[in-house]
Amino acid sequence: MGIDRLDRRRFLGGTAVFAAAASGLAAQTARPDATPTAAPVGSLAQQTFYRTVPVEGVNVFYREAGDPRNPTILLLHGFPSSSHMFRDLIPLLADRFHLVAPDYPGFGRSDAPSPADFAYTFDRLADVVEGFLCALAIDRFSLYVQDYGAPVGYRLATRHPDRIEAIVSQNGNAYGEGLTPFWDQLRPYWADPSPANEAPLRALLTRETTIFQ
Repeated sequence: MGIDRLDRRRFLGGTAVFAAAASGLAAQTARPDATPTAAPVGSLAQQTFYRTVPVEGVNVFYREAGDPRNPTILLLHGFPSSSHMFRDLIPLLADRFHLVAPDYPGFGRSDAPSPADFAYTFDRLADVVEGFLCALAIDRFSLYVQDYGAPVGYRLATRHPDRIEAIVSQNGNAYGEGLTPFWDQLRPYWADPSPANEAPLRALLTRETTIFQ
């Protein structure tokens, strides 16, 4: 938060290099015979495709780019964003990696089932992402997690550590001590998700807050 436009561009560039280096190193260590195949600039493999796949009754929207024969990077977005946050990063890596970036249920262009029909918990979101990977027949991948993507991605990693080639974390918290005072405003709702505790948090869902994020 609070990063100006220029700093965001610089940060994005640095993050892309870090993601490529970490994922490439892990992939080549785990699979010595899997050398990434560079795609010619402007080739079909570098284009980003926009697709949906049904997962447990939910239509999951996702972005995909790169040659599936190359090491896969699973990009897990944060709150209140979607796979749209990776729109500039994906083309930077698509020449050497296979990238998939799903929108969680209730986010982006994926279905948004009623809370009465779908439990919006990190466990449930992880279930859907796991089903998404199964639908795409992806069983080896590197994780790139940001914000909400961390509790989703780390659940995948603890369930199936043998499938993970690398983890790249961008503001991805994994422990209670990492929750700064900012999160104090959410604690009452976590303890009791009542309409009264929900009301003060509605500002986090406004267009202005999304742009700020």
